[in-house]
Amino acid sequence: MDEAIKNELKALVENIEFDVPMRTKTSLRVGGPADVIAAPANAAELQRLIRYIREKGLPFFILGRGTNLLVLDGGIRGVVIDLKGLNTLEVREGGVVYSGAGVPLPKLVYFAMENSFAGIEFAAGIPGSVGGAIVMNAGTTEGEIKDVVESITLMGAGGDISEIKKEALPFSYRNLSLPKGTIVLGAAFRMRAGDKEEIKERVGALLQARKAKQPLDLPNAGCIFKNPASAQAGRIIDEVGLKGLQFGGARVSELHANFIVNNGNATAKDILSLGAFC
Repeated sequence: MDEAIKNELKALVENIEFDVPMRTKTSLRVGGPADVIAAPANAAELQRLIRYIREKGLPFFILGRGTNLLVLDGGIRGVVIDLKGLNTLEVREGGVVYSGAGVPLPKLVYFAMENSFAGIEFAAGIPGSVGGAIVMNAGTTEGEIKDVVESITLMGAGGDISEIKKEALPFSYRNLSLPKGTIVLGAAFRMRAGDKEEIKERVGALLQARKAKQPLDLPNAGCIFKNPASAQAGRIIDEVGLKGLQFGGARVSELHANFIVNNGNATAKDILSLGAFC
């Protein structure tokens, strides 16, 4: 990247790094270098950055917590925007919980529990960011993010900010269709009053179930494949005998067949090749 552009980016965002190995930013622990990782401190700083990026015609990529992300071995060209600075988490009037996109989803679950709000327990153990969870409509058999979202704050491609109500949001299975270049800044969640101890018990039970069924001791990105309409992807992979199959440093987990784990030296190519075979 041109040194003049690097200097201009430094003037826009204080928290900025160059030539960062993405294996240090993803839960799979793979990925080549990103040219730039910029972490705006707030929406205003993000807005200035986006407008500069548009003016210069630079490619950009939005990073949550890197838990549902496979970065290629060649890395990422352009600017990776880390939204960890959008970390507001508060209770608003009417029992609405507002969370910035950069808040870890487990932190939102814990915050709701501590404030005796029920409804988001299903997300216990999902490790991503709130923004990432919204974009992919994260969920389990117990529920999905769309079930508790009341509205979403978005930044458009030109840096304009708007709030969109749930009714106008095209959620689908593991997806929210947004116009290209749109960034989720945060969301308001509508929950219900509950008993703190009962909520804590439900969260604890879900965390224990995940720990028993998922290979949390090795780098992974959660379930790799979406479930087809008629069955569970992990069950299909298990039934055809692919548990334990290994390509390079990537392996289909023996504990949960919809997980591909990094044995410690996997490359993105290993994971893609294994996934394609499955």
